[in-house]
Order: sequence, then C-alpha cells, then structure tokens
Amino acid sequence: MSTVLLVHAKGGPPLGHVLSRTAARADVHLLALSALPPAVAGPATRRCASVTTPDDAVRSDLVSLIVSCAREVGADAVITFSEYAVVAVAEACEKLGLPGAGAAAALARDKRLMRSTWQRSGLPQPAFRPVATEADLHAAVNSLSCPVLLKAAWSAGSTAHQIIASPGEAAAAWARSRQVMAESAKLGYAELHVAEADADFVVEEIVSGTAADWFAEPGWGDYLSVEGVVADGVFRPVCLSGRMPTVEPFTERAGITPALLSPDAQDRVVDLARRAVDALGLRDCGTHTEIKLGPDGSMWLIETAARFGGAMTVPQIEEVFGLDLVGMLVDHLLGRPVAWPEQALTPAQARGAAGSLVVLAVDGRGEAWQGRRVWDFPVVASDVPLSPDSELSVVAESSLPDGSVVPVYDPAAGANTMAALCLLSAADARTVLRDFETLVDALPRVLPAAQSEEVPA
Repeated sequence: MSTVLLVHAKGGPPLGHVLSRTAARADVHLLALSALPPAVAGPATRRCASVTTPDDAVRSDLVSLIVSCAREVGADAVITFSEYAVVAVAEACEKLGLPGAGAAAALARDKRLMRSTWQRSGLPQPAFRPVATEADLHAAVNSLSCPVLLKAAWSAGSTAHQIIASPGEAAAAWARSRQVMAESAKLGYAELHVAEADADFVVEEIVSGTAADWFAEPGWGDYLSVEGVVADGVFRPVCLSGRMPTVEPFTERAGITPALLSPDAQDRVVDLARRAVDALGLRDCGTHTEIKLGPDGSMWLIETAARFGGAMTVPQIEEVFGLDLVGMLVDHLLGRPVAWPEQALTPAQARGAAGSLVVLAVDGRGEAWQGRRVWDFPVVASDVPLSPDSELSVVAESSLPDGSVVPVYDPAAGANTMAALCLLSAADARTVLRDFETLVDALPRVLPAAQSEEVPA
C-alpha cells in the first residue's frame, strides 16, 4: 500500500474528515505541527501508522523537518490541508521530487505577491499597496481612496482585518492589527514557515459589491468561492459555494453549497477563477478562489489559496455532489487516475444542499449580543425551529465544549472569536440560507445566560 505523510496544522477542513479519507487511500504517517483536537486524538492513533509531534527546536527549519520525516517513512506523497503549512509542504515536495503545489505556492499565500501577479495579468481586483511599516501604511492610505482595508499578508479567517475610514485612523489600525497577529500566533493561527510573516501587510480599496444582480432572492452575501483543484498544472473547477453577508469588517459567517447562480453567471465566475489560478502557476493542489460580486456583472478577485476551502467546505461538497475531494487529491498525488468533473458542477446536479455556520456573538443585523451567553448545542438543537427536513449538527473539533462562555466578538480578531461551527443539511440551498437566518436570530435568545460577566471566554 502507498504511504502518505500528512502534515497537520491549524485551519483547513476538520482533521477527522481529512484523516479518514486519506487513510482509506494509503498508510498515513501524521506530522502534527499543532495539537490534535481532543475529539480526533484517539482515532488518529488508531488510523495512523505513526504520529509525530516535533519539539520547537526541530520546527525552526520546517522544510527540512518535513523532508526528513517523509524520507524516514518512505512517503510516496506529502500533503497538507492547512493554510499555514502550504508553503513549507510545497517546498519540501520540491526537494523530495514529489508532486505538490510547486514553487509558485507562495504566490497563493502572500497576498502582496498574489495581487502583484494578478496586476501583471490585468485581472480585476481592488487597488492595493504592500505595507511593511506604519509609514508605508500612511503613504498607502493617502494614495488610495478611503475607506480602505488593512490585511495581514499571511493571515487567514479575516484575522487582523481593519477598515480605515480616514487617514487619521491609520495609526490605531496598524497597532491593533500587529497586536492581533501576535495574539493569533500564540493560538497557533500563524504562518509556520516564513520568518517575520506577521509583519507583512497589504492595504486595498474597498469595492462596493452587490448580491442583488446575481441571486434571485435576498439574503446572500456579495461574494462566493470557486472550489477546485490543479492537476498537472491544469485548473479543474469543481463547484461554487455561496455565502451569507459577512460580519463587520469582513468576517465570514456561513458558507453554503451550492451557490444558486444562473448557468451564465456561474460560467463567468468560473472563467475569472480559472484566469486567477492560471496566473499563479500552481501545479498539483486544491484551490479555493474567493470573488467579490459587483453590479452589472462586475467582479473582483479577493484571493486564491493553494488548498481546499476551510471549515466544512470539503465535507459539504462530498455530501451534496458525492465527491471525496480529499481522497481524489491523494489518489492524484499518488499517480492514480482520477475522474475530475469535466466542468464546475451546478445546482441542478446537487443532491440537496449543505452549509456551515460560524457561531459568533453577533446578531443578524451585525450588532453584538446583549450580555454573555453559554454555548450549549443540545439547547440549540431542541429550541431553534428549523425546517422540517433540515438536520443540524455541531463540528466538535472546531467548537468550544458545551458550557463554555461564548467569546465577545472582536472585529479585528475575526474567526478567532468563534464559539462553534455548525453543519446544516437541507433539501436545497434556499432552505439552508433561511434556516441559518433563523439560527442566527435565535442564538442570543435560546442560549443560557452566563452566570457571571467575569467568566473568561
């Protein structure tokens, strides 16, 4: 049987899902760069041929560590599904002579390089400036049209995003974003390979999106993502996932598969995603391309990642379209034939719909909850009136234990202040969207009040 070295770090699809699908294709050796979620630690020991947790000293040269581990176990493929390990794994695969994202992986990780590459290709995106110092930020804000968005170049999950409405807000935004990046690193949500990555930022103009010109009913967000893969350098789109509107500044609340676009609109979105991925020059990896939707058919690229979408995007695709993307990518990396979709799958081909909701202490209007609440999924499951055939579950490894106080939402920290991740399956995408709206409105009402405001999140 073939051997795969799976490099685990924070972020990406749930480890339990990834591990079970990989283990069905090969013997798995797990290199754990982040602590295993308690819900997965036991199964990981049973499913893996070995589990290695390196100490900090060895992690200082991450590429060499991955290469050494791969050679030790005789790996036929090395793979990661974490944003924070993508570049290191790509470089290790290059040294090992194994298929991977390739030398261009950093272009799909560093937002400064990504935007510069797209600019040279003439692709539509917001005006931007790379930022390395506070002085750079002041110069960028003065050269762009406010409001602008300050982003950490190597972040994920909308971490350290700051809206700057006027030049006078630049200094405070810079200080706060640097602080959030430092806090995120302590939580394990930080680039693992590039030194001083937390000091790299990009600032860009905020473009005005609209969902009304793209979706037939209200409630959808003004952006979506194209899920796909690059196999032997050829981009193969799989499907589109829609969104609910973000929470200020741009924190994702929910992703829904499939996105209910017309065939013509989907074709235009996929074409832009293809041009974006092709410009980056990726070779063998999953892709996740986010696109902002504007009026009269206009679009802007947000970003592309050299890995599959995080949260429950991959399990949603498996449920709705019957495609095990993890297993298919593992097969491809091992040199086995894979039947990728001929073109992006449409809502007409979907078997129902699925969506994942990030539980944040913010209501449907974007306002913070009044008072602290305790996360209690059994209460949510029994007290929130969802559609008759809808099924709601909680993703244990991505959620706080029942009885935990829901963190106060911090706009700068983004998904770092989530309490839980829920998965909902329904007859169609419209039902998922409506049920999520019901759920968001009901949470502050049905969740128990915290006994003390002083209880830590």
